Amino acid sequence: MEREGFIYILSNYSNEVLYIGVTSNLKRRLSEHKKHTKEGFTDKYNTTKVLYVERTPRIIDAIEREKVLKKWNRTKKLQLIKKTEPNI
Repeated sequence: MEREGFIYILSNYSNEVLYIGVTSNLKRRLSEHKKHTKEGFTDKYNTTKVLYVERTPRIIDAIEREKVLKKWNRTKKLQLIKKTEPNI
């Protein structure tokens, strides 16, 4: 049985930066970001605010979608986010 996947977009408190990630366990991964358990971009820029989540039936689909979203410019990413979070 294949695992489902999740693509998520995080930002910092002031929405200055966007981070796109992928996981098969969204609850665990978001907890890791909030607790700063791993050094890196999200720790450095304190990107813990969830702006967008997309679910896919297979993790491989989530990985492919993440690659597509990471190529988008900021404006296009914000348009995607605003479809589910109009106050951003």
